[in-house]
Amino acid sequence: MRLAVDVMGGDHGPEEMLHGVKLGLAAEPALRKVYVVGREAEIRTALERVGLSDPRVEVRAASEVVLMEDDPAVALRRKKDSSVLRALELVRDGAADAAISPGNTGGLYAGASIRLGRLDPVHRATIACILPSFHGAWVLVDGGANPECEPFHLLQFAVMGSVYARAMFGIERPRVGVLSNGAEDTKGTGLTREALALVRRTDLNCLGYCEGYDLFLDGVDVCVCDGFVGNIVLKSAESLGKAVRGMLKEELTSSPVRKLGALLSKGGLLRIAERMNPEAYGGALLLGVKGCVVKIHGSARRTSVLHAIRQTRRFVELRLNQTIETELERVAALVAAPAVGPIPAA
Repeated sequence: MRLAVDVMGGDHGPEEMLHGVKLGLAAEPALRKVYVVGREAEIRTALERVGLSDPRVEVRAASEVVLMEDDPAVALRRKKDSSVLRALELVRDGAADAAISPGNTGGLYAGASIRLGRLDPVHRATIACILPSFHGAWVLVDGGANPECEPFHLLQFAVMGSVYARAMFGIERPRVGVLSNGAEDTKGTGLTREALALVRRTDLNCLGYCEGYDLFLDGVDVCVCDGFVGNIVLKSAESLGKAVRGMLKEELTSSPVRKLGALLSKGGLLRIAERMNPEAYGGALLLGVKGCVVKIHGSARRTSVLHAIRQTRRFVELRLNQTIETELERVAALVAAPAVGPIPAA
């Protein structure tokens, strides 16, 4: 596999990203080439500090960076030589099979849509995020790419999320739910009710509506929603995880007795922290574009880069884009029956 890594967009600079690349090269013998993309002088200096001299690594220069505070549309027009665009162009031109970036989410989504384009059946690409549950994990689609959606977009998110969950979790028929404020069919909005009706016309393993209560208690494998709701869910989950870890640390160090208890239960506490750490699940995959694009958190450390590389390798090896195209075309034929009416335009 050949990989393009934008090393400039994260909070911790190119050095931390390159540490992650070094871990990935050691762990993944299938990596034949890694293009590290960004400001060349900074990358060369960081490579020396990290001690990364692997011949599979090649520096590709990009003089500009799309910053977190940049407006994505404006930045992509003005910063033609940005690291995120140069990384995506390596995928577009066939030099790389996938791209990873910690940068501006909107910029990555817009850049991938422009530089790579969508798969033929796809109306909207979606951000798929893996989050922990009580005994496993689940997929959230959309995690923030599309704040406003049509019912048919949510149907396609359900199909793509199901394909992704099947590949990542090994579940033959992932349970798919449309996120709502209650399990009853009378709940939700016009969007969710119409989307649920479409999903039910398919052969997906549709549970109907799922609630926030179901997400972290193993109630669903794929949760479908628009990007506005999904991003709120994602950020709320991330902040809750940080708050719980902080509260545990504060309470377990507040007295000698509690410190002793924490020491005795250290193994279990570390395991809980590992399960709640979003970096353990890699990055958020952009489903529906040509090629493979993974967004990792701006504050990601080297282990997140490693897990994202593993995640990317699995996506590419399983040829999930081909599966997504096949499944979308098949499902479109199911829901295009006269009882449903024509498929909405993109």
